[in-house]
Amino acid sequence: MRDFWQQCVKFFVSLQLTVVLLALSMILVFVATLDQVNLGIWAVQEKYFRSFVVLWNVNGIPIPVFPGGYFIGGLLLINLVASHFYRFKLSWQKSGIVLTHFGLIFLLVGELLTGLWQEEFQMRIDQGETKNYSESFLYNELAIVDATDPQWDEVVAIPEERLAQGDTVQHGKLPFQVKTHIYFPNAGLQMRNQLGPAQLAGLPPQMATQGVGTQIAVTPMAMTYKQNERNLPAAYIELIGTEGSLGTWLVSPMLTVPQTFTYQGRTFRLSLRFERAYKPYSITLLKFSHDRYPGTEIPKNFSSQIRLQTADGSVDREVLIYMNNPLRHDGMTFYQAGFDNNDTTTILQVVRNPSWLLPYIACLLMTIGLLVQFGIHLARFVSKRRSAAVVA
Repeated sequence: MRDFWQQCVKFFVSLQLTVVLLALSMILVFVATLDQVNLGIWAVQEKYFRSFVVLWNVNGIPIPVFPGGYFIGGLLLINLVASHFYRFKLSWQKSGIVLTHFGLIFLLVGELLTGLWQEEFQMRIDQGETKNYSESFLYNELAIVDATDPQWDEVVAIPEERLAQGDTVQHGKLPFQVKTHIYFPNAGLQMRNQLGPAQLAGLPPQMATQGVGTQIAVTPMAMTYKQNERNLPAAYIELIGTEGSLGTWLVSPMLTVPQTFTYQGRTFRLSLRFERAYKPYSITLLKFSHDRYPGTEIPKNFSSQIRLQTADGSVDREVLIYMNNPLRHDGMTFYQAGFDNNDTTTILQVVRNPSWLLPYIACLLMTIGLLVQFGIHLARFVSKRRSAAVVA
């Protein structure tokens, strides 16, 4: 047992392990960079850097082919910490190296926490509009809203993953089950009366028996991984009550108006929408400004004058958001990301990252460590030169 423990310690503190992990990191970055053309930056991050194993699909079967970022980064962190406890002894001469390594540890931990905790959404607000939620750019959800009470909406949100898996969902607040028949990761919608018989013959079968979907044809599309584009899924879902089927609906984020139906004396609204994150406060767009360089259409600056309010009135203030001047509130950061609809709609990027300070701390520690270590060596070099000059 003692020999096994010594072998484990020797393995985790070895310089050879450090070199191998750094080499694997370079290969991982190189392969991920090449694959970014096919997957886009978000998918590459999830597949290569925020995973323990990189999986490649071979004839539809996921095969592990390479260690992922979490695995390599985790081993590097263990290797670095173990080496410090096992090899290094605290002394003034090595204080710079210790600080630099602590900065590297903070950097690795910060990246791990960012991958686990960071949330990134968007908030599109028309001028004069008020919103208390942001929307995901990547993910969707099936929203079933009980709108029976005119003063209050009861919302049940089913994640897109459950639809993709074809699960039958039974929620305690719903008097019916939700069953997915067909799920399309990305699809286009067209009115059926605009297509000819030959075009309709090549499309998936029409399954909708309720709602606007009875008039719409679904065209499956290849998934896009471009950073400035998003996939728009569609699905045929069936609602099953205690008496049997209530019908099958077509849902898609492209159907911007929720479909309404009644069951057991209650009114429901059904829609597949961008995943929402509700806030305990609201934001009103008072004015959007888009300045251009004189005589050109080149953007010079764009900014959003907003009003931030909480329901209890404890916060009620106006804020100007523009490039490199975000709004920070309640752990969220609101960046000016873009605009739309002839400068009447602002697009704010909403980010929550509790570990945002760690990379700054890491860089500061590494900078101080390198300066200290350089200063120590410089002082020793100068001292030796002076001693040599005195002897001469």
